[in-house]
Amino acid sequence: MTKSLTIGQQIQYYIVYGFCFLLSLLPFWILYGIADFVYLFIRYVFKYRYKVINQNLLESFPKKSAKERTKIKNGFYHFFCDYVVETVKLFSISKKALRRRMTFEGIDEIKKEMYSLDKNFCFVYLGHYGNWEWIASLPYWVPDDILCGQIYHPLASKAMDKMFLNLRNDFGGKSIAMKETLREIIKLKRKKQKTIIGFISDQSPKPNSIHHWVNFLNQETPVFTGTEKIGKQVDALIYTAHVTRVKRGYYHCAFKPMTSNPKDHEDFTLTDKYMQFLEGMIKENPAIWLWSHKRWKHTRQKIEAIQKDIKK
Repeated sequence: MTKSLTIGQQIQYYIVYGFCFLLSLLPFWILYGIADFVYLFIRYVFKYRYKVINQNLLESFPKKSAKERTKIKNGFYHFFCDYVVETVKLFSISKKALRRRMTFEGIDEIKKEMYSLDKNFCFVYLGHYGNWEWIASLPYWVPDDILCGQIYHPLASKAMDKMFLNLRNDFGGKSIAMKETLREIIKLKRKKQKTIIGFISDQSPKPNSIHHWVNFLNQETPVFTGTEKIGKQVDALIYTAHVTRVKRGYYHCAFKPMTSNPKDHEDFTLTDKYMQFLEGMIKENPAIWLWSHKRWKHTRQKIEAIQKDIKK
């Protein structure tokens, strides 16, 4: 839950919110025109996180030519600008318009399995792939008897954090701060509330939260394991989300089952399986993954040294 804002933060909130709302009233074709214009600045003038993106692509696709990596990089910059204006559009887009542009598949199967197996939870592995903000519109597709939730990492700016929380909650779902995940899920379990919860699982954990490493995109990568760990505690169904960008401004999310009995799987095997799944999606269309994120800022050697010092 976002704490109360100071007067200065409230002013910042209303200024940014008002600007974004007014901008969102523009039709998509104008917003995409703005995105194309902004692309030229962040790609060639400001060079937004240029070194990070170059390094991530080089390490992830060492066998690709420089020309191929440049094509992916340019595609990412174009997509990122689209992602920004598409997120701004959420301030005023109608339910009907968003349902037409962000579609889902597999919801009936999830509901059937939840009721037939008497499961209270379905956990869905998600990544920063496609427009992840639009995926928060899942409540528009889910029956009223099932709650939709999403785990989020609070933003450093309290004003921006409040704005994004309000934006996501407008869909009718429940936003759960990462630190409060287990506590909130236990509360839902006690209420016997059937809930689908999305876990963004491709972020870089903090050093003291790293317990497992995988080979992901040709690199040794620390990963979050909370999805399967909590899933085992509450006996949740585990699904993945296969996201595709149908065309500009249109996305499709197909839910794919992983397991109905997470306790039957050895520790970390579900996490490993998801990261392989995500890597496959990225290779299908690499431009729509978040390459500007410092995903590999932690190395195993450095983390093990830090953890060793903590134990002393």
